[in-house]
Amino acid sequence: MISTTMMRIPVGVVVERRKAKSVWADVLWRPVLVFTGRLAATAWTRLGDDDEKALFYAGAAVVELHRTETTNYRDNLASGTPSIWVNMRPTALDPPYELLAVTADPAEGEAFNDAGSNLVEAVPMPSFVAEIVNRFVADHHVERPFVKRRRDQTRPAKGSVR
Repeated sequence: MISTTMMRIPVGVVVERRKAKSVWADVLWRPVLVFTGRLAATAWTRLGDDDEKALFYAGAAVVELHRTETTNYRDNLASGTPSIWVNMRPTALDPPYELLAVTADPAEGEAFNDAGSNLVEAVPMPSFVAEIVNRFVADHHVERPFVKRRRDQTRPAKGSVR
């Protein structure tokens, strides 16, 4: 299989554990920050806490950019609040989540929600990543005209079963 990845941006992910105000859960987890580069800490290192919440370094990931998705990246950047989507799978162990993927593609980020039990969150895109994505779009975007497909106009004969 040939990879269509044109660029990889190393990032780190920070998640928050917050006390829940619910009878159904003791704590709530959510990704809150993506930063560029790699932290010299192991995954699930506690970064800080107070009475209500704690921050953890969830681990390293890579944002992959593909030239076929430049329209989605461009739309993300033009949204006014560019985002990175973080996808984490529950482990039922400690640590409670496994970092699966991060993306700058809104369509892929939305598709992450198809696995109903995963924790998926859009977090602000770091400005350094936005600059890289913007240059990538400028270098690789090709405008493709929209082509509406037509349905097959043939109809089955009356009484036939399709």
